[in-house]
Amino acid sequence: MAKSGGTGRRNSEETRERLVSAAAETLREEGYAGASARAIAARAEANSALVFYHFGGVDQLLLAALDRSSAERMAMYRELTAPARTLEELVEAAVRIYRTDLERGYITEFSELVAAAVTKPELRDEIRDRAEPWIAFIEQEWERVLGGSPLARLLPAREVAYGAITFYLGVNLFSVLDEDHSRTEAVFELGGRLAPRAKLLTLRLPRRGRGPAEPAEEAEEAGGVAGADAAG
Repeated sequence: MAKSGGTGRRNSEETRERLVSAAAETLREEGYAGASARAIAARAEANSALVFYHFGGVDQLLLAALDRSSAERMAMYRELTAPARTLEELVEAAVRIYRTDLERGYITEFSELVAAAVTKPELRDEIRDRAEPWIAFIEQEWERVLGGSPLARLLPAREVAYGAITFYLGVNLFSVLDEDHSRTEAVFELGGRLAPRAKLLTLRLPRRGRGPAEPAEEAEEAGGVAGADAAG
């Protein structure tokens, strides 16, 4: 009996996983409007009644799919941004994140649910709660790399995070018009050009307890940057 029960649990878990995978694929390829219980179940090779049995409904299944992809992305992108030590490197990491999300359909997955929340108020809190860890992630990385600098004071981390999420969603909507992504790429190229020019603003201000050489090194570097800009 124990063996039979174990097999049943494994089968149930496998069915859930197939449904979650199918839900993500359907949302990315067919959009929210096409993500019906029947369409998802057909892709998962399961009975559509199992959508309601395991998740309680289509929206709950789609949110479960978003949770899984979000967890995968968070682990991947924390590793990607960890080596960044300058604004330029942070911009490069952001571009790689965007391109990865675009190629793998993550942008579409999230944006479709955000769009659905416009006409389904019950989804709004669910989406808002799931966006918060990403806002916190952007805040943490901005503060880690630029905290204590004039640029961080000029552009507070929370507002930068809101701007990044807004851009993320806007890019997906604009992609309908920008099919070759040339306009979006132009924005990233602009960011890449501006980042080195903002170097003076990214130098951390001297703090109590720092070694005597660190502020001197930063001052020397700042002078070199200023000289280079003047020469340019």
